[in-house]
Amino acid sequence: MSKQKDSSQLTLLDRIQNDMSLSALVVGLIAVTTSYAGPLLIVFQAAKAANLSYPLLSTWIWAISFGSGLTGIILSAWFKTPVITAWSTPGAVLLVTALTTYAYAEAIGAYIFSALLIVFFGFSGLFSWVMKRIPDSVTTAMLAGILLKFGVDVFVSLKQLPLLVFPMVLCYLLLKRWYPRYSVAVTLLVGVLTASVLNLLDFSGVSIVLVSPVFTKPVFSLNAIVGLGIPLFIVTMASQNAPGLSVLKADGYDVPASPLIATTGVASLILAPFGVHGINLAAITAAICTGEEAHKERNKRYVAGIACGVFYLLFGAFGATIVSVFSAFPNELIAVTAGLALFASLGSSLSLAMGEGSQKESALITFLVTVSNISIAGIGSPFWGLVAGMITNYIFTGLKKAD
Repeated sequence: MSKQKDSSQLTLLDRIQNDMSLSALVVGLIAVTTSYAGPLLIVFQAAKAANLSYPLLSTWIWAISFGSGLTGIILSAWFKTPVITAWSTPGAVLLVTALTTYAYAEAIGAYIFSALLIVFFGFSGLFSWVMKRIPDSVTTAMLAGILLKFGVDVFVSLKQLPLLVFPMVLCYLLLKRWYPRYSVAVTLLVGVLTASVLNLLDFSGVSIVLVSPVFTKPVFSLNAIVGLGIPLFIVTMASQNAPGLSVLKADGYDVPASPLIATTGVASLILAPFGVHGINLAAITAAICTGEEAHKERNKRYVAGIACGVFYLLFGAFGATIVSVFSAFPNELIAVTAGLALFASLGSSLSLAMGEGSQKESALITFLVTVSNISIAGIGSPFWGLVAGMITNYIFTGLKKAD
């Protein structure tokens, strides 16, 4: 029995070795670098807003890296498809405000609730059914409202530190025109170089240390579950998992949605006490690994997904080191890089939200309520934006059908 199992494992390893290519390894590394250059900086902003300690932030980075790496490796090897997973970027954006409203332990409880919903919807196959009943204009408008602050902060930082920010914005725009795939990573590099010339870097606190994960006991608060857990579930499913599946289909990979979503949901559930707000299918970084750049033969590109997962595991093990490196950067550098990384998502969200004539009112109401940052009964504005948008949509479409 054990010999047969060993033989099976060797067969899988042999196949991976045979399908291995330098191009697959390179795009896997680029995908991870892109994640750390943009979306990870949003995690730093959320942690700063919540005044999280160094050990908790290091644990958070380790956990989202470990979860992304492990699920990416498992799913890519399982389906022989470059399945790229990552942490929820819109979820991290949501936390920048939410972690100032709810205690960290309450946020952990909301993460667990959100993960349980994802697991349930993954195993039951209800994902498509529910998403069809929430208008795209409402979910995208809510996301746009959450993202707006990050776009505005780019130009607030430009006023505060123009010598650093202007070269970064110019670099981003030029690269976005000719080499969009590398725009965020290179812009971060330009920012670091510029900050170095301006003597704005302080690497005195940088140290190479393996992370020591810290477990946080969850506290289940109804306000946090409703105000954070539900919006987190919605933005993760609608803004991450749905586009992630679309990227796979666009490149010719017909992979069943349920096991992908259920697997990432289980990983999120297990790792939630270590700070994971959501592991999900990636979209932008997935497109890097599913195209011809990974390999000319489609059936060999899954190695890029495995390589991406391995790099996540390696980098995540040094979560404390990553924290110390990014802590050496000025706040404006982090804010600008994060904001620029979200420009595309903000633009597409606004465009999609306001693109459908019959739903413009509901999208506008959702957007404005979300931006207002109101809190009612301890529940944050993203949830109330969603409620307001659904009510408005029913008034303009549901009642019309009833008439």
